[in-house]
Amino acid sequence: MDSLSFKTISVKKKFIKKSWVLIDASDQILGRLSSKIACIIMGKHKSYFSPHIDCGDYVIVINSNKIKFSGNKWNNKEYVSYTGYPGGKKIIFAKDLFNKDSRILIYKSVKRMLPKNRLSRKIFKKNLYVYHNEKHNHNAQNPTKINLLDY
Repeated sequence: MDSLSFKTISVKKKFIKKSWVLIDASDQILGRLSSKIACIIMGKHKSYFSPHIDCGDYVIVINSNKIKFSGNKWNNKEYVSYTGYPGGKKIIFAKDLFNKDSRILIYKSVKRMLPKNRLSRKIFKKNLYVYHNEKHNHNAQNPTKINLLDY
């Protein structure tokens, strides 16, 4: 048997092709939308995925004002943070966070689905763009609109 057939080939940075993807978040459930976005910005949908290289696509999410939650999460889901001081526990509900800025919900859910390391922080900052309505600043990149049900 040929010993070359058993070697694992890792992709190099110069061979990675990144594309721009447009996703419409209207009437999408937040968790399902975020898990698909996380897979796309990491590059897990590509055949040459490597966990140590940024091989994911750029994702533009529009209509973040029209996302939905399943069940009674608008009133029950809470985001907890702690300042580090005694009594510094802060709780904000999803409804309040949505009224403050709807993009924060998508950013938080996608960021928490990525691995916790330096590469994921770089991927998160560079590959994800979220907008309130249908206007976005990336028309020059010619993003391809995808349907998440088929993806």
